[in-house]
Amino acid sequence: MMISCEKAALICNKTQYREATFMEKIKLKMHLFMCKTCSAFTKKNTELTALCEKANLHSLSEGEKIKMKQQLEQKI
Repeated sequence: MMISCEKAALICNKTQYREATFMEKIKLKMHLFMCKTCSAFTKKNTELTALCEKANLHSLSEGEKIKMKQQLEQKI
């Protein structure tokens, strides 16, 4: 059964974060074999993830977010 391009994009994103199931990966591979647009999207998404990892980007912890929010509120 062929999945939609929307579903393929969702699975692609889940795959980048290592959250996709084995069956989702199989469905994505089948879709990518047939859909060149989604194949190009997946390639670009993979490149973006690799660049973010190479740049050693990280997000703020919950504590850091709360502290920053409090600091911003004090300045208003």
